[in-house]
Amino acid sequence: MGLVLNLILQTIVWFGFMGAIIFGAAGTTDYAGGWLYLGLMVALSILFGAIMARIDPGLLRERLKSPMQKDQPLADKLVLVPILLLIFGGMGFMAADAARWRWSMMPPSVQWAGCGLLLAALVFVYWVMRTNSFAAPVVKIQKDRGQAVISTGPYALVRHPMYFGSLFYIAGTSLVLGSWWGLATVPILALVFSIRIGIEEQALRTGLEGYEDYARRVRWRLIPLIW
Repeated sequence: MGLVLNLILQTIVWFGFMGAIIFGAAGTTDYAGGWLYLGLMVALSILFGAIMARIDPGLLRERLKSPMQKDQPLADKLVLVPILLLIFGGMGFMAADAARWRWSMMPPSVQWAGCGLLLAALVFVYWVMRTNSFAAPVVKIQKDRGQAVISTGPYALVRHPMYFGSLFYIAGTSLVLGSWWGLATVPILALVFSIRIGIEEQALRTGLEGYEDYARRVRWRLIPLIW
């Protein structure tokens, strides 16, 4: 029960912060895309979180921890700052584009298609977490939880599927919020993800037995057939 309450509290704080960014950038609360996005995200976050609390509470505890932890490499802490700024700053830009500046004119049908893309991205991320109980939000080797190499499910296709799914999440976010220009965030985020993947690969290769063999079998790191 304490874990679920923590999930609910963090969901309220996290999406309250997101809402402040989105509606503050939009300059109005009369912004259907913003409400659609927040409503969908809150509902899915509570749903998937409640499921994880039941079937994998250890992973949920890891996911609810701070993005800055003492056993995390300094390089990962440094790269997380631009990632978070890009995600939240990107959301603010998308909202301002769609509702304040009105540079993008997007039909509602595309925004609803964005809801489908957002849902698909979150289901994919959920699949990643169901496959890998060690999918922590920071780079670290979880020796206390007996971390091992995962090579099944999405990990049979790409070595870092969480980042792959996150790119589609950002694209879906841009469409739901009604911003064509916001899609430019996706390739920029992919570039920053590639830097973090380098940090993570170094930690995994040196600290996780069997990762070198896995990396030889699964060639692609972020995007299948590309890199």
